[in-house]
Amino acid sequence: MSKLSDGYDPGPQISHAGGINLGTQDIEKSLWFFRDILGMEEVEREGDVAYLRAYQELGHHSLVLRQQEESGVNSFSFRTKRPEDVELFYENLQRLEVEALEIPAGTETGRGTAVRFLLPGGEHPFELYYDMDKPEAPEHLRSRLPSNSSTRRGLGVRRLDHFNVQTSPSTINQAEKWMRDHLGFKRREFSNLPDSDTLLASWVSVTPQGHDIAIVANQEEKKGQSHHFAYNLESASDALTAADILRDLDVEYGWGPGKHGIGQATYLHVNDPGSGHRVELYAGGFLIFDEDWEAIEWKPVDFPDGLAWYGERANVNPGSPDLLTSGTAGLTNPLMLAKQSV
Repeated sequence: MSKLSDGYDPGPQISHAGGINLGTQDIEKSLWFFRDILGMEEVEREGDVAYLRAYQELGHHSLVLRQQEESGVNSFSFRTKRPEDVELFYENLQRLEVEALEIPAGTETGRGTAVRFLLPGGEHPFELYYDMDKPEAPEHLRSRLPSNSSTRRGLGVRRLDHFNVQTSPSTINQAEKWMRDHLGFKRREFSNLPDSDTLLASWVSVTPQGHDIAIVANQEEKKGQSHHFAYNLESASDALTAADILRDLDVEYGWGPGKHGIGQATYLHVNDPGSGHRVELYAGGFLIFDEDWEAIEWKPVDFPDGLAWYGERANVNPGSPDLLTSGTAGLTNPLMLAKQSV
């Protein structure tokens, strides 16, 4: 066999969805929701900023809560596969003439140097990083299982699962293609707007998951929007238990519990009472290991099954405001973001 691999370098790559920086108008209510109810560990608190992780996350944090006047997502973070990939991505962004900023190590406590930019066509604030501290949990929270950072508590969210973002119909194709061409995401499932080549939604991933991020066309022609972010539960029964408990606590519901046809996971949408932001509790779903996977297209007539194979299905159609409404993704000027302490 001829040797073709000598000196081969695949270039910079993303490993997985790593974290979300969430602005909240009431950090104490948000901490009650994420820490006390969902069971996340509050790793560190610095004034009006709190850092949290789920019980199977060894890194310092996957969620940053920041007290601020307006709720919103300040950044979506992805971890790279290698330390050098952060710098290589930065160089690629410069070549592509995409404005990018270096975020010094420690700007988010426990995290190394990152690169921040706005997704072309989407205007979502993305950050790429590699280095992350891995602190031990306090002894009273420490698990005997070495693969867990802490014991399972509350509703038992175990890791950050994915993001769901929105941009305008006029730019969604550009944004989705840019993520595939320049960040290495693979299209797994998708749907187009009726009688159009314009995407309604696309589910893309760099891992075997059905999606690490989904991008959806916003009915109101808005860019830089966030629909939800998801934390993973161990089983479908955990989602049903969560529904029962959260109802008793008067936590505001969205969709679910039910099962998506797209991705085939059990889901429950609830709102963080501090920020008002939509959080999906997500369990199961299929994994993709075939490198020659061909993206599955959901036609408009079948799309309701894609969103809700079972569970709440009222007004679920490709033009439904329930599908396309969203909250803001937060600040959109990376220069402004660089001046903030996150």
